[in-house]
Amino acid sequence: MGKTTDVLLPDIGDFESVEVIEILVSEGDEVSVEESLLTLESDKATMEIPSPHGGKVKQLKVKVGDRVSEGDVILTIEAVETESPAADESAAGSAPAPAAEEVETVQAPAPTPNQEAVGDVATGRRPGDKEARIPPVPESPIISGDQKPHASPSVRRLARELGVDLSLVKGHGPKQRVLKEDVQNFVKQSLRRGEASGSGRGSFEMPSGPDVDYSRFGEVESKPMGRIKKISAAHLHRCWLTVPHVTQFDEADITELEAFRKAQKALAEQRDVRLTLMPFLMKSVAAALAEMPAFNASLDSEAEALIYRHYVNIGVAVDTPNGLVVPVIRDVDKKSVFELAAELMAVSERARAGKLVPADLQGGCFSISSLGGIGGTAFTPIVNAPEVAILGVSRSTMQPVWDGENFQPRLMLPLSLSYDHRVIDGAEGVRFTRLLASLLEDIRRLLL
Repeated sequence: MGKTTDVLLPDIGDFESVEVIEILVSEGDEVSVEESLLTLESDKATMEIPSPHGGKVKQLKVKVGDRVSEGDVILTIEAVETESPAADESAAGSAPAPAAEEVETVQAPAPTPNQEAVGDVATGRRPGDKEARIPPVPESPIISGDQKPHASPSVRRLARELGVDLSLVKGHGPKQRVLKEDVQNFVKQSLRRGEASGSGRGSFEMPSGPDVDYSRFGEVESKPMGRIKKISAAHLHRCWLTVPHVTQFDEADITELEAFRKAQKALAEQRDVRLTLMPFLMKSVAAALAEMPAFNASLDSEAEALIYRHYVNIGVAVDTPNGLVVPVIRDVDKKSVFELAAELMAVSERARAGKLVPADLQGGCFSISSLGGIGGTAFTPIVNAPEVAILGVSRSTMQPVWDGENFQPRLMLPLSLSYDHRVIDGAEGVRFTRLLASLLEDIRRLLL
């Protein structure tokens, strides 16, 4: 019998108590070196833990839902012993092998980032072509409702080697499981699209900026970007490149709404909530989405059909010390203004404390980004794909508005609606902002 080894969780970065979301092997399975054993999910990404060596899985020490940290035992493996004539000769006269029940402790190798595609067959490169690869994308974007794709460990390894984001690959196996052929076809189609773009070399990378030595001009200091900012940057860059953006600007008269909100201050204090404008915005957006369902839809993976949602989950951008996050408030259409206010307070506190869980960031239909507390008159928010629209809100100001006879002081709220022009055209965009403005101008319409 082979030696039994405890496999410990390796260094997984600045994460502790990470949830096990998938066990990729069973007791009795034969595993090879670097084969994935289980999948962990942190607050921002998923990662697979590879096996340190080959052998048979003797006992699983964790289950789905458990939380683990570096150094925890995740399973035991009975190592496979291979013999050869050379080994027999070299082993003659040596000390006896340890007993089967003797247990060695080995730490699994740390999870590795996506690697570039290698090999002419894997990448489809022709002689003389420069290296072509698909840029890796974070497995769990900062604001994504996509679920983890179904695929076997070998297919996941192939995708990592080719730099393919499995969430972009349409599976053709049972229950939409992603097959090896699906990954290969995805690479081939991507290479063809790259060649058709006129680059002549099938490359998907944007040209990098110049490497400038800024110290030539004065004193400098280099500080690494935070983890959340790096993930946000990659996601927003992808959204900006893949979504044809249009931004519609408008204004809403919230004079009466603001007076009503302030009148409810005492009642809000009794309920121990802070009643801001945001819950009213969310209720108005929910009503507008019900009337104009295209804004509550998403394109399918091949951009050939629209997926209409029959639920209303709204993401609200929260500025934290570590960067921007967009937690999702679920079933906005079914909750009262006070319920939304309480939930917003709770999730904002968790966001600023860095205690959001993956479920807090998933399942969004539409996003709202409010800069009114800081200032500004208008901006162009980036659509949070796979959503098709996002509302930006700036600071309200008192303005003179002509009523037909005189100028009246009115509190005007600037609205900036960015949308995916593949799904929403300009006429629909302005109809949406006009509908939203009418709801905010007379909040009683939400009762109709």
